[in-house]
Amino acid sequence: MTSFSELALSPALTARLTAAQFSIPTPVQAAAIPPALAGHDVLATAQTGTGKTLAFLIPALERLLQPPAAARTRGIEVLILTPTRELAMQITAQYQQLRPRQLPPAALLVGGLSERPQLESLRQGARVAVATPGRLEDFLQRQLMRLDGIGLLVLDEADRMLDIGFLPAIRRIVAALPRARQTMCFSATMPPDVARLAGECLRNPQRLSLGSVSKPAPTVKLHAYEVTDGEKLPLLQQLLGKESGRCLVFARTKRGTERLTKTLTREGFLATMIHGNRSQAQRTKALAGFQEGKFQVLVATDIAARGIHVDDVAHVINFDLPEVADDFVHRVGRTGRAGESGLATTLVHRSQRADLQRMEKQLGIRIERRQTAAV
Repeated sequence: MTSFSELALSPALTARLTAAQFSIPTPVQAAAIPPALAGHDVLATAQTGTGKTLAFLIPALERLLQPPAAARTRGIEVLILTPTRELAMQITAQYQQLRPRQLPPAALLVGGLSERPQLESLRQGARVAVATPGRLEDFLQRQLMRLDGIGLLVLDEADRMLDIGFLPAIRRIVAALPRARQTMCFSATMPPDVARLAGECLRNPQRLSLGSVSKPAPTVKLHAYEVTDGEKLPLLQQLLGKESGRCLVFARTKRGTERLTKTLTREGFLATMIHGNRSQAQRTKALAGFQEGKFQVLVATDIAARGIHVDDVAHVINFDLPEVADDFVHRVGRTGRAGESGLATTLVHRSQRADLQRMEKQLGIRIERRQTAAV
């Protein structure tokens, strides 16, 4: 498939795709959408930033636009489970962008936000729920919603959901779903626990593996600078000063994120931050400001490495070396998305030289060493 026009989609959905200027599918979309439209379960691994959201939203929307084989029962028909509030909000926004008028808005079911509008969206006839497992299970335990009408289940960022500890909740949720359903599972990596979960939830899935999911995309240039404690902050400021595009800076701790953001702001940079102790309103405002260009720099902990999709991040800077190799891949995956070029720079203390080499060996990559004088 080289164009969405090759798919036999409903006219209403085709019109929405055209209006949103979606015409050429990414590889994961081209591979996943046709079998999903044919009703097959899909198990897909692909790098971050490859367009997985559209790969499941198009089949979901097309399913909802088809006339029912029998009388339709009121309730949720498509359930999308995702690890974080931010990702759930972005999926909901993309659904809203593509939703034809005859379909109701989706229900966003997440923690950290008032539950009243979430329950109201269910009462108003939402047919799609985009949820984090914790909030969804809470609603189920309180008998505030039912899942017996689910025809399509989507597990998005499955590895991240399991990393957070959602496996027991996911299993309980899946047990409450009809067995006669379609399931799509998307994951950046396929560790054994994700493979086991897929085996429990999917039936004879179409297995898709697109490119290497355990290393950064080839469109991203990887640089590293070895620094002393005193060189680290001045070098960051030099790198940011030379960059005209959006920059995403990763720090290891919440306190370090706050300290770094205050320092950069004091030095004249338009900087904002997100981390786990920020309220949902603060995180949403920071992300929106970064996306809209009000801030050039977003300083974040690894909460932003997964599930945060910001267009056109020119430069990812690891101010602190990540603790595990997978976090490096997902941090770097914020740039060079959808085939575009990107740059990722890592600042490494001399005492961490062996850690960086170990990460390179584990990922099978080579990071170009650069001299601070070259900045």
